[in-house]
Amino acid sequence: MSATTRTLSASALVLALGSALSLAAVSTAHATDDAMEKCFGVALKGKNDCAAGAGTTCAGTAKMDYQGNAWKSVPKGTCTTMESKTSPTGFGQLEAFKAKS
Repeated sequence: MSATTRTLSASALVLALGSALSLAAVSTAHATDDAMEKCFGVALKGKNDCAAGAGTTCAGTAKMDYQGNAWKSVPKGTCTTMESKTSPTGFGQLEAFKAKS
């Protein structure tokens, strides 16, 4: 076996292994998504997972604690039991909200 053939075989093996690991990661992420929900108004400043409107662009951009248009991914069914100091109900919300004053 020549050096070129061995290099090509090693490269093919690395690509195949990388593809298999990527597929496993996608499957795990999808399963996690099904058990999680977006919860608005519970993230601390700079700790949000993503955004719902002006003032945040994505992960880590919330400008204040409990920002009503920034969400954090939480286990499904727990959002509305989590404290939110800016929410009209005092708990996390499943949709973005205008913070109480």
